[in-house]
Amino acid sequence: MARMYSRARGKSKSTKPIKKTKQSWLRYQKEEIEQLVLKLAKSGKTRSEIGIILRDSYGIPDVKILLEKKMNVFLKENKASKELPEDLINLIKRDIVLMKHLEKHKDDRTAGRGRLITESKIGRLVKYYKSKRVLPETWKYDREQAQLLVS
Repeated sequence: MARMYSRARGKSKSTKPIKKTKQSWLRYQKEEIEQLVLKLAKSGKTRSEIGIILRDSYGIPDVKILLEKKMNVFLKENKASKELPEDLINLIKRDIVLMKHLEKHKDDRTAGRGRLITESKIGRLVKYYKSKRVLPETWKYDREQAQLLVS
């Protein structure tokens, strides 16, 4: 199936390990990985950034196998997660960049369409998170307050 706006197919990504058990070559214990994840979360890294750092720098292919729970659940238990979901924050950041660009270049129709698409994605994601009770029912996206939400 094609992507919604670009008509492109597929998505390039790395593949997860096939085995769902701890690899024999892994030298880190569960407690050490917990400390690493908490340290990176407190330094302001997102969940995806933490996973990339652990994979590339420490050779940990999958945190879920070692922690025996998802990283999001682990961070919520230790009160180190952010109040807004990561994908929503990324869309809000993109909307802020497009707003700044459109202030300088008022006649850029392509960027204007991109901003409309981004706002509709934000609306759909907010509706989903409200239905899953991740966001409160009264939460509303406001472009003027967007920079305060992200920072």
